[in-house]
Parts: sequence; C-alpha cells; structure tokens
Amino acid sequence: MFRRILVANRGEIALRVMRTAREMGVETVAVYSDFDRLALHTRLADRAVALGGALPSESYLVGEKILEAARASGAEAIHPGYGFLAENAAFARAVTEAGLTWIGPPPDAISVMGDKIESRRAMQAAGVPVVPGLVDPIDDVDAAVEAAGEIGFPIALKAAAGGGGKGIRIVREPSGIAVAFRTASGEATSAVGDGRLYMERYVQRARHVELQVLFDHHGGAVHFGERECSIQRRHQKLIEECPAVVVDEGLRERMGEVALRAGHAVGYQGAGTVEFLFCEGEFFFLEMNTRLQVEHPVTEMVTGVDLVREQLRVASGEEIGYAQEDVVMRGHAFEVRVNAEDPVSGFLPSTGTVKNLRLPGGPWVRVDSALYRGMEVGLNYDPLLAKIVVWGEDRGTAIERMRRALAELNVGGVRTSVPAALTVLDQPAFREGDFDTHFLESLDLSRPHGAWVRLAAAIAAVHRHDQARRRALGAEQGDRSGWVARDRTERIWPR
Repeated sequence: MFRRILVANRGEIALRVMRTAREMGVETVAVYSDFDRLALHTRLADRAVALGGALPSESYLVGEKILEAARASGAEAIHPGYGFLAENAAFARAVTEAGLTWIGPPPDAISVMGDKIESRRAMQAAGVPVVPGLVDPIDDVDAAVEAAGEIGFPIALKAAAGGGGKGIRIVREPSGIAVAFRTASGEATSAVGDGRLYMERYVQRARHVELQVLFDHHGGAVHFGERECSIQRRHQKLIEECPAVVVDEGLRERMGEVALRAGHAVGYQGAGTVEFLFCEGEFFFLEMNTRLQVEHPVTEMVTGVDLVREQLRVASGEEIGYAQEDVVMRGHAFEVRVNAEDPVSGFLPSTGTVKNLRLPGGPWVRVDSALYRGMEVGLNYDPLLAKIVVWGEDRGTAIERMRRALAELNVGGVRTSVPAALTVLDQPAFREGDFDTHFLESLDLSRPHGAWVRLAAAIAAVHRHDQARRRALGAEQGDRSGWVARDRTERIWPR
C-alpha cells in the first residue's frame, strides 16, 4: 500500500478520498489554488501545496504544477477525483512516466472511452449493444442530412469528445439539422477543442442506468449493481438512486456481464462506470466514465463497499479478493446534489458567502460536503456544494428519509437546487417509478411548490426557536447584542 498520495482535486471529492486514505494509514497531500487557500481539503490534508492562480486553468488543470507538487511532497501516487484532469489520458500518461502511480485506468483505456466514436467502435467489436447510428464522424451538414434519413428521426447529434452534456442536440425533422449541426459542433469546439460529431437514433422515453465496475491488474473484475440517474436537466444529474426501479435480478446480471465485457475490451483497470440508455427492457451502451462518479455513494450505501478503498487497493497492485457472488445489495439509497443554482430562475448560478449552515444528520444519512460558514461561492468552479445521501430498507422509506434530511438542510447566503429535488420527490409518478430523463424538465419550477412551502415553514420555525433561545441566553448574560443578526435565514425563493 502507498505511504503518501496526492489528491489532484478540490471540494467534497478531495475530502472523500482523504478520509478513506487516512483510515488506511495513507498520508495525503492537497493541492490548492489561491481561491481555495482556506478550503477544507487544504486544511484537513496531512500537507498542502499551493499551485498559484485563482482559476482552474491556472491551477488544477495545469498538469506540470501537480506533478511538481507530487515530487516536492514525496507522494507516490496521484488520485484525480473526478472532473479536472481525471479523464485526461495525456496527464495520466505523464504521471506514470514520472515514476508515480496513477490511481485510475490505463491511459489507453481513457483515450478509447473518452472518444465517443472510438468507444462505439470498440463496443461493437466486443458485442456490446450500442444505439443504432453512425460509427464514423460527420464532416458537414449535407452528410448529416443524408445519414439522418438512413437512421430515421428523431436523431441525436453528439460531440465525439464531449461530456457533461456538451455538444448534444436532438433533431426531430430534417429542417432542424443545419442549425443543430452548427451549434453542437461549435459548442463542442469551445468546450473541449474538438468539433467532430457523430449521429445516432434518439431513444425516446429512455432512462439513464449505469453499472459500477471494478477491475484489478490480475484479470479480476466485479460489478456492484446499477444506479438510476434519470432525474437530470440538460444531461446534468440532480437525483440518483440505487438500485434502479426497472432492473430486476435477471436484468442486473445481464447488464453486469455486458458492463464487464466492455471494460475487458479496453484493458480496463480500477473503478469505472458503464452508462446505458434503457427503454422498454432494452439497454444500449452510452459511454464509460473512466473515473469515480459523483454518485458513487449510493452504491456504497447499498453494497457496504468503500469504492475509494478499492481504488487504492487495486492501484497498489492488490487483487480484488472476492467474487461477484460476494457482492450483496441491501435496501435502497438516494443521493441529491446540492448545487449553487436557483431553480426559480431556470437554474441560473447563485453566488455569495455562506452565512448560515445547518447540515442534516440522523440514522442512515450521509453528507459529502466541503461547506463551511464564511465560504465564498463564485462562478469559476463547479456549482456542486454538497451531496445528501440516505439509505432505507426500501425505496419508500428512503424517499421519506431524504425529504426529512433536505428539510433540515440550510445553506444561507446562496440559493440551491434543493427545492427542485423536493418537488421531484413529491411527485406521485416519481414515487411510483414512472419517469425518464425528461421528467425534471417537464415540471413547473417557476413558482413555490408545496414541498418548498413546507421547507420554508420548517426553517422559519427553527429560526424562531433559535432566536428565542438566543434572546433568553443574552438576557441571562446581560448582553443581547448581535445574537439575532448573525443567524438571519435566507428566503428560499424571491417574493
């Protein structure tokens, strides 16, 4: 096992990796930008190295700075977390060439799976079901029109090297192809520097179901069941759950076998996620995320497996050490992403200073967060503030536990996506498991929903109780100044 690792990330995922490493007796090194000099990951690591610069492009995205920090701190391995350089094959290769261990898959596997065209070719060759469509990139609008006629409408234009919803357009009739092609290609070029597009049939009423997999360096491989991530907006996930409502044991076994086949086809090692589109009993390969997923905690809650620990073990050369039949799923788990966004205003980013902070707790509630009072929330980094994760013995229990946990949460100073999540959890169709990837976009979030009103009432009641206690305590001490002003509760929506 490693003696010391560097975590090339920030926020809650950096803390997540550091906590497991500490439990394993592994020292951790944090890196940080000027903006993050007071961040929790900087303060809680065994040692921290400044990268300089306030923006990601000046710090977390500069591979040479991170390598220099690893060399200077004596780190033996680098864990990339997710985002930033986590799926950058060139950086992974540079890490290994520097004599360090990359806690992730081989660079060649990252390259293949990071290119949607190459990954489709590899999956077709391996017998993995893919959505009907083209294998080669499209050169121009005329070629796109001709190909769409062969595939059939609606079609999806997708960036070959895209991710996170960048460079995707759905076209339902021939007249819309020209505009969609230009905008998708331009968006992809701006986001990742690669404007190539490919085309596939658009699967309507689809659900987003993904399989968590793990491969060691000795040919061993297991999967940890599926997660459903269909509650999303513009391909950005808001609520994830494990297991999926639509997957039974037989289907899970078939999807797991296909997911492991996909990994073996590219010589995969480490933890990863194979994503599928699911519709009416059929599933099609979507992509493979060659890193730890944001939503990995729901899998951990249901299987009892620490996936970061497994990453470190496998990267250090250990065998997985158990078989597929040893992986047992119990109960149901949900994760809600708490983003600094305002659902009332179309999920516009929200900025400010975290003035008040109350995080939920109680049985089977987990909070992955790097929040602290006084933290500045800006526009230069990902809006994810925290992840609220709950477990229940069944799906209904887990839903109620999540509603209770979200009602306890208060992040004063910025607006968050929590009201949107509460609205989803209150929908009868969601509770019955009847939804797809467009469910969230179909809801009216422009005005306060019943769940929002109840949340506001709960926060106001706690606030009044806090005020009364503080006044009483201030009176006892003969000093009432400042007690109430420090804990003003922010409104959840604008009047």
